[in-house]
Amino acid sequence: MDTSPGALAQAEITAQEQRGTRLSTLFTGRRWPIFKLTFVTGVLTVLTLGLYRFWQKTRVRRWYWSAIRPGGHPLEYVGDPYEKLLGFLIAVVILAFYIGVVNLLLMFASFSLFQGNVAAYALSFVGVVPIWFYARYRARRYVLARTRWMGLRFGLAPGAWGYALRALWHWFLTLITLGLLWPRMTFKLEKYRTDRTWFGDHRMEQGGSWTMLFWTIKWHFVALGVALVCLPILGAGLVPLAIFGFCLSGLLLVFGAVYYRVETRKRLTGEKRLGTIRLHLKINPLRVFWILVSGYTLSLLVAAIPTGFLLVLFFRLQSAETLTEIGMDEMSQMLAGADRWALVGLTVMSYFAVFLLWSALKQAWVTLPITRLYARGLTVEGAEALPAIRQRPRDEHIEAEGFAEALDVGASL
Repeated sequence: MDTSPGALAQAEITAQEQRGTRLSTLFTGRRWPIFKLTFVTGVLTVLTLGLYRFWQKTRVRRWYWSAIRPGGHPLEYVGDPYEKLLGFLIAVVILAFYIGVVNLLLMFASFSLFQGNVAAYALSFVGVVPIWFYARYRARRYVLARTRWMGLRFGLAPGAWGYALRALWHWFLTLITLGLLWPRMTFKLEKYRTDRTWFGDHRMEQGGSWTMLFWTIKWHFVALGVALVCLPILGAGLVPLAIFGFCLSGLLLVFGAVYYRVETRKRLTGEKRLGTIRLHLKINPLRVFWILVSGYTLSLLVAAIPTGFLLVLFFRLQSAETLTEIGMDEMSQMLAGADRWALVGLTVMSYFAVFLLWSALKQAWVTLPITRLYARGLTVEGAEALPAIRQRPRDEHIEAEGFAEALDVGASL
């Protein structure tokens, strides 16, 4: 009999499934495989001048989806990189028309009416904002349409422009209230997306109200209070103490942003319904904050190795006269016998190595631990209703994530 931790956890999940009460979630991913996958696919992306990134994104998603296993059943990602490539080309054509024609008209009107181009740039930026929200919704719709669990498809109903208009309105309210209505915006937009989300032939619903999220911004108030206290301290001439207080305020503000994101997601998840099926998420914001701090610190330290090598090569590429002027006579002599083209090649390789290594390290030390934390904290209650769910039709979704790719709205996963 297998008594390993993984086997025991799987046996417990199977027992829970048979009882029809609650399903826990396993996460089977490890750091080294995702580091190697991200680094290798990153190299291929560089060698193909960015073309392989559609295949890279697909392979990375499939790896993560297969590692997340609610009730022991892995998620499946069936997205096609050719769909992403075609969608990207379609989006580029549309955006090129916007940039080439609409911006030309705006520039003409700006010079005619205001004798300058400032108004044209401002209106052009404002015009891109709703497209950015539209792209986010469409990207989410595509990812859900290509995600399966236990053979059943997820889906998201059309409504990208409705989401974009609502996002603009809620952002406006948030700005004029100096951020006090940020929880309201978070809830309303999540409810709009969740109420249009399907699993098989069952539609999901977002319960609760926006007021349950309000005090998730409490750390922002604390950070603001510390900053306000530091102002009279600075006026009294206690500069070191004031600087310490401002640094503490900045740290609290960063922690507050992490706390807000984790707590809102946890509370919103606890109020989601799929018929009689409920979700529950147990996660500690302090753990997430520690993963972010330690993960990014380790990634920076390791990525600094090729960065230092790049700086050395950069100095080697300088002229002997320049190096002599700054007191580096020995390196100046080395440069005289060095193959300049070899140094250029090494410099280019080191430049790309910095970004490739950084991306792979971030996946291994930041994205993977946080994904694992969220996955293992997720449970599905009322799983006895799962057999009643039937398959839904396939969503073709022609342009895939094209707009998200073209506008780079952070839809990498």
